[in-house]
Amino acid sequence: QVQLVESGGGLVQAGGSLRLSCVASGRTFTYDAMGWFRQAPGKEREFVAATSWTGSSTYYADSVKGRFTISRDNAKSTVYLLMNSLKPEDTAVYYCAVDSFALLIMDSDGPNRIWGQGTQVTVSS
Repeated sequence: QVQLVESGGGLVQAGGSLRLSCVASGRTFTYDAMGWFRQAPGKEREFVAATSWTGSSTYYADSVKGRFTISRDNAKSTVYLLMNSLKPEDTAVYYCAVDSFALLIMDSDGPNRIWGQGTQVTVSS
């Protein structure tokens, strides 16, 4: 069974940091692009960051550029999201996803999109 499992969420004060992890299992994900999205209460889902399968190409939403860093370890089938200088507006459920790099950065679900179950991030002011 193909599965993505996120972890690392929690409660942090504004200005703090968190590192999210997403472990993939069920098949080889080495050649897939992976990304992070988030959805705040009452808001639509939004793209956060994506990385190509090699990790050589990354792309960020303007709202997180310079604060968040996406990386991956293919040997561990894991993608990470290091979040620094967190703001209350970063509060959301964060989801990881697997798809083509182009579809991830366009925030357009492909037929082969795989989602994780999400992890809650809460930033207090």
